[in-house]
Amino acid sequence: MILKDILSISGEPGLFRFIAQGKNAIIVEHLETKKRSSAYGSAKVSSLEDIAIFTEKEDLPLGKVFDLIFEKEKGGATFDSKGDADKLKTWFETILPDYSKDKVYISDIKKVAQWYNILHKLDLLVKEEPEPEADTIAGKTDEPENTSSTVKKKKKSSPKAKA
Repeated sequence: MILKDILSISGEPGLFRFIAQGKNAIIVEHLETKKRSSAYGSAKVSSLEDIAIFTEKEDLPLGKVFDLIFEKEKGGATFDSKGDADKLKTWFETILPDYSKDKVYISDIKKVAQWYNILHKLDLLVKEEPEPEADTIAGKTDEPENTSSTVKKKKKSSPKAKA
């Protein structure tokens, strides 16, 4: 999922969109209420793009976890994050069987479910498109280069005036 410019601010409910950089703060917009406010340097602001879930092998970016939830829920919303803790753990284990049970707390699982539901409700769950190959970006193709034998004539430079 593309999570660029989507932020979580510690102590503030919901998710925010980055709007602009101010002198001493950043300007953010609450995703649900559309109310703009400032987040000062003392606030702990985290980009969802930078958050990862601990697994037994390697950390999995939150965008990939949202992709797995999206596939499991067949594009629908997931159940309420305020549900039973044991049910949440069981649900998360079906999504990500090898998550680190020592490092990922129930509060983390609740946040993931809550954030997913917010993004789903606002139609902000956009899958990441695979990047095209470098050859097609540069305009190169598999066709051979033009091998015509035309020669361009050099332009004659004008003589410089002597002083």
